Amino acid sequence: MVETCYVCAEDSRFVYGGATALVFASWYEGFGLPVLEAFACGTPVIASRVASLPEVAGDAAAYVDPAKPEEIAAVMSELAGDESKRRELAAKGAERVKNYSWEKTSELTWQALDKALSDTP
Repeated sequence: MVETCYVCAEDSRFVYGGATALVFASWYEGFGLPVLEAFACGTPVIASRVASLPEVAGDAAAYVDPAKPEEIAAVMSELAGDESKRRELAAKGAERVKNYSWEKTSELTWQALDKALSDTP
């Protein structure tokens, strides 16, 4: 039996940074913070092509169908054996993550709330 446990924020950079890739083949994702965390650590990402993940990751991830474990395994194997592809995805991820910040998120949230309140009769 495999036991999993919580990884604190301080340690997550070591987990991501030590990984060959993050495999994030979820069926539903509200946003996809683990993808951005992996990008920030220089870790290539294999993501589900459903939900919000393609919007978040753009061209910086390898995509899989979460309903096809054989496809997930094939992409994992391909990426594990192709250092050049891993470096390419890591570089794209490092650029992609620059589009996101908590400051930008808070500003956009504030603008949306301000607009909603000003549009209220």
